[in-house]
Amino acid sequence: MSEVEVKSTAKAVPEPVPEPESAQDALPGGKQPRSVRVVLLALMIAMLLAMLDNMIVGTAMPTIVGELGGLEHLSWVVTAYTLATAASTPIWGKVGDMYGRKGAFLTSIVIFLIGSALSGMAQDMGQLIGFRAIQGLGAGGLMVGVMAIIGDLIPPRERGKYQGMMAGVMALAMIGGPLVGGTITDHLGWRWSFYINLPLGAVALIMVTAVLHLPKKRSKGRIDYLGAALLTVGITSIVLVTTWGGSEYEWTSAVIMELIGIGVASLIGFVFVQTRAAEPIMPLHIFRSRNFTLMSIIGFITGFVMFGAVLFLPLYQQSVQGASATNSGLLLLPMLLAMMVVSLIAGRVTTNSGRYKVFPIVGGVLLVAGLFLLAQMDTGTSRFTSGVYMAVLGAGMGCLMQITMLVAQNSVEMKDMGVASSSTTLFRTLGSSFGVAIMGALFNNRVQDVMAERAGQLGGSITEKSAQLDAASLAKLPAAAREAYQFAVSAGTHSAFLLGAIVAVAALAASFFVKEVPLRGAGPATKPAEGADGDSAPDGKAVAEAV
Repeated sequence: MSEVEVKSTAKAVPEPVPEPESAQDALPGGKQPRSVRVVLLALMIAMLLAMLDNMIVGTAMPTIVGELGGLEHLSWVVTAYTLATAASTPIWGKVGDMYGRKGAFLTSIVIFLIGSALSGMAQDMGQLIGFRAIQGLGAGGLMVGVMAIIGDLIPPRERGKYQGMMAGVMALAMIGGPLVGGTITDHLGWRWSFYINLPLGAVALIMVTAVLHLPKKRSKGRIDYLGAALLTVGITSIVLVTTWGGSEYEWTSAVIMELIGIGVASLIGFVFVQTRAAEPIMPLHIFRSRNFTLMSIIGFITGFVMFGAVLFLPLYQQSVQGASATNSGLLLLPMLLAMMVVSLIAGRVTTNSGRYKVFPIVGGVLLVAGLFLLAQMDTGTSRFTSGVYMAVLGAGMGCLMQITMLVAQNSVEMKDMGVASSSTTLFRTLGSSFGVAIMGALFNNRVQDVMAERAGQLGGSITEKSAQLDAASLAKLPAAAREAYQFAVSAGTHSAFLLGAIVAVAALAASFFVKEVPLRGAGPATKPAEGADGDSAPDGKAVAEAV
């Protein structure tokens, strides 16, 4: 290379060129090096670990309680994992930004595997709860690590191609989780529902260690420990309020009120600290980007309605339509297949055209329509009809699930990729917590009211402890009480999905304000995207030529 070429290259690339595995290395035409494809496979395995775990463990819980006892602490097995995952998510994102993505990701995998091994060896419910918290700490870094590393490896313009892959992993986890969990528990014992993570995690660990090469980072700043502590307390309070409210404690009880007060005070303190910290856990300047803020809102609402649907649709199909609980994951197949196919199409169109604003709008319309249709289901709705309604909802989620992350990452500078990924993931997680809690409370109250109306004192006593009866309990009911319960469940799902449709209107409204900023990276686009501060980001093709 001549001296003139070197100088021109230096001008084209304002920042040091990363190693050949970084995001800016997309080859001309959008092709990725083989080593990048190997890393993507490892990332999908890690993503599967994080999403599959709760599905498998949920199926094994009756057997676990039967052996370890501690039925009164059963909910904490899930709550401890959820709390640790949500609280650690933003911290993992910041650590990756400051000290390097690869090291943070490998550490999260190791912690997750240690928690899995210890959970499998637990001798009582207390140990299992503690070890599940360790597992959750690692899981918080798995999802953030996957999203942030993909953000480093694949330019936003090319990232749409891989949306279908990520949606496929999610569908596989939701469909296969209960089936795998039931098979493992029946044939190998419940401990293997945790041990199964070890070989999969080891494969991901070896592949990432051997093939992934990212620029090494070493920030001179210190982690914002005060901000991390305040955010952890705030998130913990929110999750506990949504978990305990209406079930363990009344919504107006002193415990719930205290948790709300602690949570609000902690989050206000967190925002105050972030304005003064040298290395804030969640830099507030990323919210100056209109697109990032809108994607956070849409992600929250998507999580709200999605996990509500995942909770109530199988319940409706089992209780009202008489479907088998054994294949509960298969009941969601119309929704999940539609989500995967539409996500794949949206990704391809985004990559080929560079345009994406249409998808949040179409996704918002389909989300509202799908939830409204599901709210119309009653005791006479056929499985085919409910499947069509689910497909409409799935298509809406397919337009939104990965696009929100893509646009959020494109709205910040590369140095903030980790916190952008973790913040978007956190908002979706919090949305799911609120969705399950609020839709669940509405469902339970409606079921209990209808049962009291249609079955009198017997109906009230049947649903006094829980409005969600399993198949065995439902089979024991007298015919009249069973019919009343089926009517009550259809009324409860009507109320829950109608609420979801109303909330989804906010996502539709937000989507109209999205600004279509050109995506960074390869592709036919000639205009580079602007970073969060308005600076042009280096184009992937130009950097590839410089390499």
